[in-house]
This record gives sequence, structure tokens and C-alpha cells, in this order.
Amino acid sequence: MSEQGLLDLGGQNAFVTGAGQGAGRGIALMLARHGAGGVAVNDYVLDRAEAVAAEITALGVKAVPVQADVGDHASVQAAFDRATDALGPITLLVNNAGNAGPDAQMRHSPLFWETQPDEWSRYFRTNLDGVMNCCHVAIPAMVAQKRGRIVTITSDSGRVGEARLAAYAAAKAGAAGFVRSIAKEAARFGITCNAISLSTLEPPMEPEQLEAFLASDRTKAQLANYTIRRFGKPDDVAAMALFLCSDASSWITGQTYPVNGGYSFAV
Repeated sequence: MSEQGLLDLGGQNAFVTGAGQGAGRGIALMLARHGAGGVAVNDYVLDRAEAVAAEITALGVKAVPVQADVGDHASVQAAFDRATDALGPITLLVNNAGNAGPDAQMRHSPLFWETQPDEWSRYFRTNLDGVMNCCHVAIPAMVAQKRGRIVTITSDSGRVGEARLAAYAAAKAGAAGFVRSIAKEAARFGITCNAISLSTLEPPMEPEQLEAFLASDRTKAQLANYTIRRFGKPDDVAAMALFLCSDASSWITGQTYPVNGGYSFAV
């Protein structure tokens, strides 16, 4: 055990989805800095995955970029095969890919009854089907190793609801329920499964743009909903992901942890 103690990952290999930017990038780098033996950096856009993999390699940790759409089971299987060939068995899985999927931006939609069924599928494909696909592919190797950590990024939209994001909220709530079920199935094999529920993260902008954004009346009004008067940063998420991947959380499974600046409280 290193000087990092219980938070040291002991050379285990990780697979992080949606890791080409934002919270996923932060999580991949955090795991690399805390003893991961290797990190598979997944993103729908290969260039983004390659850039983050290069950052990890510069830290002296093995990394492999793996392009895949998590909503496609065959694509996920191929990505895990490439990662395993390059790094060895994967025992840490972080399901971070989300929002509206690879080809769409998150946005508030019309009222639910004003939308059409084909508008809902993009949320379920990434936020629920993607989580299920990755777990389906990853868990057999964890069972064989008799150890594993699965961390899934959900949303406060799924915990407390969010107007004009009904399909997204439903997909995230479904992912949290799936995590609890898999936790009961997998615990006997030394595998824990937990979720991190996020609220709004600081948008990726150039410093001057970000300063103007944060100073706007609209942003200030939004921040009034947060007990801690700021948006989240990637490292806020990454720190909790590290904890849930580490031995410090070895007796914790089936739980959802809000990391949300006090946007909502959990009992």
C-alpha cells in the first residue's frame, strides 16, 4: 500500500466512458494519479480519447484510447476487448458517458406531452442502455478476478425530477435502479456498484468567456439554487469516483451519492 493508503488503486486497470472531456477526463486523470495500472479512455470522438490518453501516459501510467458508442453493445464489446488486450483485466468501470448522447447537446425540451417518442430514445440509449451494455461486458471479467468496482454517474434530475427533462430524468433514474439491482447480484463476487448523482457542472469555456458567463444575471439566478454558490468542477466528481473505486469504500454498495453543491439533499 502506498502513502496514499486506502485511496491507492493498487495497479488495477480502469475503463472510463465519455472520458474525452469534462468530468470523464477528470475521473480518468484522477484514477491515473492514484495508482491505476492502466486507464482505457473511451469517447465517441477518437481525437478526444487520444488527447486524454496522452495526458495519462505523460503521468507514467499506461493508457489506451478506445472509441465506442456505449449505446451499441457490439461497439462496447470491441472496446473492452481492445482495452483488455492493451492493459490486462479491467476491474474498475466508471459509466460516465451521458447527456443526450454522442450526436446531440443537452437542452430543455418542450413539455413532455408535447414531445414525440423518437425524441426520448437518445436519452435512454446513452444514459441507461449504455450503462447496461458496459456492465454486461465488464462484469464477467470482474467475476473471474473476484474483485471489481462499478461507478455510474447519474443526475439529480433522476433523484428529484426536472421540468422539461422528463426523458433524461427517467433514464438517469433507471440507471440508479439498475445499479442497485446489480449491486445485489455482484456483491458475492467481490464487486461493488454505486452511483454519483450530479447537478450542474461548470461549462468548459475559455477563462474570459467563463468569467462573463458566471457574472450574468441568468447564471446568478441559477446559482441561487445551490447551497454552495458555485457549479461543480470535474475534480469534485473525480474525488468521489476515486473513493468509490478504492478500498476505502469496500463495505459500500448499492448507494447513490449526491455530489451537487447542495442543490438537493438526501436523507
